[in-house]
Order: sequence, then C-alpha cells, then structure tokens
Amino acid sequence: MFEHNKILILGFARSGYEAAKVLIERGNEVILNDAKDEEKLEGDKIKELRDLGVSLVFGTHPDDLLDESFDYLIKNPGVPIDHKYVLKARELGIEVINEVEMAYRLLPKGVSIVGITGTNGKTTTTTLTYEILHNYYGDRVVLAGNIGYPLSSVLKDIKEDTILVMEVSCQQGENLKEFHPHVGVVTNFSEAHIDFMKTYEHYMEVKAKMFYKQCEDDIAIMNYSNSDVMNELRNIKSIKKYFTSKEDVSGCHLVDRDIYYYDEFIMSIDDIKIKGMHNVENSMAAIMVAKEYSVPNEVIVSTISNFRGVEHRLEYVDTVNGVEFYNDTEATNIKCTQIALSSFNKPTIIILGGMERGQNFDDLVPYMEHVKCIIAIGTCRNRVLEFGERNSIPTYAFEFLKDGFKKCFQESEAGDIILLSPASASWDQYKECEVRGAEFKQLVEEIKNEN
Repeated sequence: MFEHNKILILGFARSGYEAAKVLIERGNEVILNDAKDEEKLEGDKIKELRDLGVSLVFGTHPDDLLDESFDYLIKNPGVPIDHKYVLKARELGIEVINEVEMAYRLLPKGVSIVGITGTNGKTTTTTLTYEILHNYYGDRVVLAGNIGYPLSSVLKDIKEDTILVMEVSCQQGENLKEFHPHVGVVTNFSEAHIDFMKTYEHYMEVKAKMFYKQCEDDIAIMNYSNSDVMNELRNIKSIKKYFTSKEDVSGCHLVDRDIYYYDEFIMSIDDIKIKGMHNVENSMAAIMVAKEYSVPNEVIVSTISNFRGVEHRLEYVDTVNGVEFYNDTEATNIKCTQIALSSFNKPTIIILGGMERGQNFDDLVPYMEHVKCIIAIGTCRNRVLEFGERNSIPTYAFEFLKDGFKKCFQESEAGDIILLSPASASWDQYKECEVRGAEFKQLVEEIKNEN
C-alpha cells in the first residue's frame, strides 16, 4: 500500500508535512504544493523534506501541475472541497483522500480505534477519553487526529494491540473512504463550518460518514437528546448506545446530580471540575467509551475528578482582584459561546468578535442574562456593537484584543467573570485561534503583575 506511486500532497501544514515524510520513505514520488510563499512557512521542515527527496512547489497552484500521471491526491483538511485540483483529480479518475485516510490504510491489523467527532466538545471528550484509557492501559493508548497529532506522525508508535484515540473533524471527514472507528462517538450536531461545507446537510453527512463505514459489531455512542444526531445516524448498522443529561435513557444518564451507566452509579456531577452541563455530557461520552474497554470505575472517577479541561476551551486562567478570567478562544461559532455563557451565573463581561463570517449574534440573546458588558473586537466589531446597543447592553468596540482587554478590567469588579468567547474565527488577525487565546492569557498575566 502506497509504494512506488506518484502522489500530490495539496497543502503543507502539519498533516502535509507528516504525510510527505511517510510517503517518501515508502519509495513514492512525492510532490507537495502550497500556495503560500516559502518564506512564510517553516524553513527547517522545508529543508528536511527537500533533503528526503520531496519535490516542493510553493507560491501558486500551477494549472499544469496535476495530470493523469498521478495515482493519488492527498488534500490537507483545510483546503476547500471545491479546489481546482480536487475537481480536476475527479475528472481524471485520481483518488482524492486525506492524511487520516492514508495513514489508516497503513495501520497494523488488530489496532482498536476510538473515533470522536461532533460540533462542540469533541476535543474535551477526546482528551478525557485518552486520559482515562491511558491511566489504565498505559502506552498501549495513542492519541492522534485533529487534536494536533496527525495520524502519520504516530504511525511508528502503533502496534497490533494499540488503542488509538482520535478526534475527527468535518474537514477530515470530507475525504475519508475506508476509515471507521471500532468505537465511535458523536457529541452533538449544530450549524458550523457552513462556509467550508456549503450546507448544513452536507456538514452532517460528512460528520456521519465514519459511522456509516462501521461494521455490525462496532459501537456508535450518540447524544440521545440531539435530534440532528439521532436523525442523521438513524440507519447505521453498528450497535447504538446513548448518553444524555436531559432525559432518562437506557445508557448513560443523570439521576438528580448523579451519573449512572445504565443502572450502575458512577459519580456525582459535583465531582467534575470543568464547568457546564456540556462538560457533564462530554464526561458521559468518555465514560461510555471507557466501559467498552472494561476500565474500572475507580480509574474513570479518579481521572474525571482530576481533569481540569483543555487549553483554550472555557479554560480558567486566573483570578485578579476578585475577577475570574476564562479563555474560550476556541468558541469560533455561536453555539460554543451559548454553551460558555450558560456555564456562569455571575456578572459577566464577554469579549465577542473576530473574523466576519455573517454570524448571527442575535442567537445569543437568550444566554445574555448575566452579561453586564460586551467588548467587541475584530473585523465584525461594528456588528457586535450594534447587537449590544440593540439589546441595551453596554458595548465598547476595539479593533484589537489588547485594547479591548484594558476596558474589560476597567468595567469589572470583584465577583465578575471576564470571558473571551468570541463566537468568531480568529483569521482576521491571527494565524489560529490558539494565538488569540495565548495573547489573552498573557494580558491576564500582565494585569496580575500590575495589581
């Protein structure tokens, strides 16, 4: 598999870089193309690939680069689904896949895959699931996928008895063909990435793809209270199991404030440190996976009780003069910010805005009960300002986070929450939203040192 072929990799980034290394070592002719100028990419990685024999084409997508001589096109997840090379490859009958699919086809037999997807909560659920399994099975458990570790980068660590825990994004799902998890989890569906996926229907279809590839003895763990999940996965042939915090269901559910796995008491939600009912459901999903792998309750409870969350996802940063700071920069859509706002019942100053994508801020109105002030930032700041004024919430607009942050602290008092949960992507000013979160945390550190 993937030996002595001619392969075009479209997109550098982490997955393109790791895929190129794997493929060149297997005797393939590898050409990697990225429209960014070489000077804007990581020079040490470029040198490494060149030294290995990878042909690199930067700065443009030449019309004559892709022809019928290629065997595969491996598309970076971030490349648009209607890119001219993708369309041309289909015309020429060249298989279009991504790095996950490529690496999946190279896995040893016997590997057990946990695949976790969904609109919100998938990174927290993936991380927590990995921590529980790793605490019991040790190095048999490997973490990979959209969580920051391309599957290609960990192939060398995977053996026949490995339990592979993977976060799978919709962008990755688009070009999956054979990949499927033995235990799959879907946290929820809501509208997101429509600019990339074109329609919500296509978005859900892509998210569900890995479940439709499951076998009859595979497991699908689903959010029972999310009607879109239940509808989209209604015809899968794998074994369906359910979790929910909202109703009584045969599966993982709540009895008052206690989590039960079917009829078995697991733990109280009061012992979960990460805030919000959404994190109770993330914990439930992780419990369901752990039970499939026979992890003892004491390991499950100990891990969840000590889990403090994922960086940049409703992350507690610090308390300064009685004001609590939370970094939720990963809230790049309205739904994520709704979840964040519903997690607090204290006076809240929220930082909203970023890249203009036509997001409907009016959908936040039912969640703004405790918001005392809005700081609007980024290219959509004027729309945020209009939203705040229309709803009689004091709102102040700034182009940059660092300027808006000063106003946050001026408007705050002891007992308040200052929440970065922008409901917007960060690409108007930042390479990625984690950079925005890191800046927020640095600003908190600076103001702490001043007070």
